[in-house]
Amino acid sequence: MKAIELLNEIHNIDSYKRFGKVARVVGLMIESQGPEASIGDVCHIYVGSSKKQRKVTAEVVGFRDEFVILMPFTNINDISPGSIVEATSKPLQVKVGSGLIGKVVDSLGLPLDGSLLPKGLSSVGTDQSPPNPMDRPTIEESIDVGVRVIDSLLTVGKGQRVGIFAGSGVGKSTLLGMIARNTTADLNVIALIGERGREVKEFIERDLGPEGLKRSIVVVATSDQPALMRIKGAYTATAIAEYFRDKGLNVMLMMDSVTRVAMAQREIGLAVGEPPTTKGYTPSVFATLPKLLERTGTNQHGTITAFYTVLVDGDDMNEPIADTVRGILDGHFVLDRQLANKGQFPAINVLKSISRVMNHIVATEHKISAEKLRELLSTYINSEDLINIGAYKRGSSREIDEAIRYYPKIISFLKQGTHESISRDESIEMLKALIGTGG
Repeated sequence: MKAIELLNEIHNIDSYKRFGKVARVVGLMIESQGPEASIGDVCHIYVGSSKKQRKVTAEVVGFRDEFVILMPFTNINDISPGSIVEATSKPLQVKVGSGLIGKVVDSLGLPLDGSLLPKGLSSVGTDQSPPNPMDRPTIEESIDVGVRVIDSLLTVGKGQRVGIFAGSGVGKSTLLGMIARNTTADLNVIALIGERGREVKEFIERDLGPEGLKRSIVVVATSDQPALMRIKGAYTATAIAEYFRDKGLNVMLMMDSVTRVAMAQREIGLAVGEPPTTKGYTPSVFATLPKLLERTGTNQHGTITAFYTVLVDGDDMNEPIADTVRGILDGHFVLDRQLANKGQFPAINVLKSISRVMNHIVATEHKISAEKLRELLSTYINSEDLINIGAYKRGSSREIDEAIRYYPKIISFLKQGTHESISRDESIEMLKALIGTGG
């Protein structure tokens, strides 16, 4: 029977290679006459002389009249009219396996240090469909991220997807590094999308550190790379996380930043002729985001707990990408520039942040303590101007008096050193002790 099946497979193999040729290059796009291909297929463009010929990898992103529209993964300096285009009839695939752990790779899954990929890896497609919603187990267990303010007041569950919203320079990368070093997840997958080249090594050496890197896979697509490489960096990191989730692991995916993924998709959309809509973003951006973000979470085998940073322009939390991402994810943490200016790190604004699954996964006593701290902090913040100018007289309000007594201890509780490691249980006990002190 096996021999018959093998013969049938051989009979059904398409042994033809399909070729086309470059007709013109317009901006970021390459238009070719042929080959026969589908959206998302990878093609190879042969450039250079016959003695020094090399292949430029590109992807089919659209069609215009009789032309195939391609976008390259690398620079297009050597492409000329008539360059041969070969279709592979396959979408992009990357090699994944335990041998990648501790390595830094590019959007194509190749090590950035120039070393060879280890043996024993499996090929996986980067563009997968999200799990069936009926096959997703509910989130019932918390995960330790090692950051006191998150573990105690914004508890994250295994398989939850959270957005970290902030302007530039407020501490997103530092917070991601703290989570990567301190989390109890089995594996970290970190995607640095659209980062400055200088910041990549700084993040790996300073924020992540050797102890974080040895249990992480880092995918890098810097800002100087073509838009397609930046988008594929996000897809590749997600595919790697999915591979290990399907092996039964609890994976922590951190992507910095999803805003730059959206900007790269906008570049491609405008190049293929999509109309610009809100703030110049094309319709494909708002179709791509949920498709990408919904791939993480739980499935029948394991979990992907995901943190996506969102770079908000001018600290505007209602700009289009921030608003869209906030509506898709299971919670959002807001990093406040005013808190950072006061020296409070991590600069998470507890009152503007929320974890949508916290109430379902924490004990009642923990939830009551967290709500009490939020209430005290909110009371103080609402009266802070009156207190600072001396217009409030003690004894006028019992709630404000109580908030004033607690406030210094609350701020001390919310602060945490960059390399200070603390477990979730310790954080909760400290919260209960703080609320139980009576100020």
